[in-house]
Amino acid sequence: MKRILSAPDIDFAGIRHQLGVDEEYGDDALAEARAAVDRLAGAREDHTGVPFVTIDPPTSKDLDQAVHITSDGDGFVVDYAIADVAALVIPEGALDQESRRRGSTVYFPDGSVPLHPRELSEGAGSLLPEQVRPCVLWTIRVGRDGSVTDVAVRRSRIRSVARLDYAGVTADAAAGRLHPSIAALPAFGELRHEVALDRGAVELDLPDQQVSLTDAGWRLHLEPHTPAEMWNSQVSLLAGTCAGTIMADAGIGLLRTLPPAEDDAVDGLRAAARALGVAWPEDQPVGRFLAGLPGGLPSTLALQSAAGGLMRGANYLALDGSDAARAIPDDKKRHAAIAGHYAHVTAPLRRLGDRFATEVCLALTAGDTVPDWVMRALPTLPKILRSADTLGATADRAGIDLAEAVILGGRVGERFDAVVMSAATERKSAQIFIADPPVIARCEGDLRAGDRIVVELTDADEVTRTVGFRPAGYNSLATLR
Repeated sequence: MKRILSAPDIDFAGIRHQLGVDEEYGDDALAEARAAVDRLAGAREDHTGVPFVTIDPPTSKDLDQAVHITSDGDGFVVDYAIADVAALVIPEGALDQESRRRGSTVYFPDGSVPLHPRELSEGAGSLLPEQVRPCVLWTIRVGRDGSVTDVAVRRSRIRSVARLDYAGVTADAAAGRLHPSIAALPAFGELRHEVALDRGAVELDLPDQQVSLTDAGWRLHLEPHTPAEMWNSQVSLLAGTCAGTIMADAGIGLLRTLPPAEDDAVDGLRAAARALGVAWPEDQPVGRFLAGLPGGLPSTLALQSAAGGLMRGANYLALDGSDAARAIPDDKKRHAAIAGHYAHVTAPLRRLGDRFATEVCLALTAGDTVPDWVMRALPTLPKILRSADTLGATADRAGIDLAEAVILGGRVGERFDAVVMSAATERKSAQIFIADPPVIARCEGDLRAGDRIVVELTDADEVTRTVGFRPAGYNSLATLR
């Protein structure tokens, strides 16, 4: 999970312009989006009688997923409806080509620039309440021990009956008044979370950062994720692991891969925990340690951010169904943080690859041939998706840099207690963490990871989006927790 910063009071238009990110899709692509119809309507089952609900942030309009989950005594039956973007986008047409140029929705602290025109992503393709929508329906049976016992994938149409948000679901769960369609969600989510941790999964859960302008000046505060966000994420992870297993077993599709974390990344995380005064038993796995961090604390933001170093080497692997693809060693097909096979299939309105991976799963589970247009696209997708990830990471970093420069503006010369998160390398300065305001920034000097120091703010420039510090002397600091 990436670091999410919300700062609607700051203008990030300059970053969008610099990165060339805009909502100019071209006349032909826009026309296709506006005229989008379900070209596969005749191939659908009808599940409009099932009371699906969506769970998203309250401002979201591009609703990719709707869920209905029950407990049947032997475990859980999860019905998970995913927006059927492939049925609305003409294969290899103008809109398809434009979405391949973009690769994904790009997020900024004041809003997003969608992968598809809003007419589709927030209209015809979105699983909005009380609207009949085409979808790809995953029905997954999960046993009482959390294992998957059966998977079915087919095209359907549904009608969502309610649009819920995370805070509301969390409050309803605490009050015992959950919507009947997700009454089993907390038990399911907790079970699958435990199963994931038992098998060695590592789930990053960075608290969100909220920037607001108050009478007293700029304020940056942390908002921990709600339990409902974790429960809901387990539904998405379930579908992603099922999809990854289906495609890895067949040797055809598009997998998300990640090699095991390097020892130096784990050692660096342990050093950061020691410096922050956060206990980490030697025999406790990384995933268990991170899952136990209390949300909303500055130290949690620092450690979850540092844990991003465990994810180095994330990639995409296209499998073409050949003998060579099937012969790829299993460890090269796996995602270490998932501790298994994994694929993106649950956010096709926002990520390009999900549309194609879903088509592969539909074909394989039905015993059909994967469509030619999908086969032609598969080998091109890893490069497109890597480029989109790089652009998204650049946008994230630039947005955070600007927000931090704004927040710290006017405070040059002030001193702050800090912890050194990483030492300098040939390519980058040392990184420090400041608890108040919660900021991770560069710092001059030959610093040692884990050291607690006092730093002086030397630079906070909105124009260049730079924030810089230098050591002001060592000091014995109180715990930052």
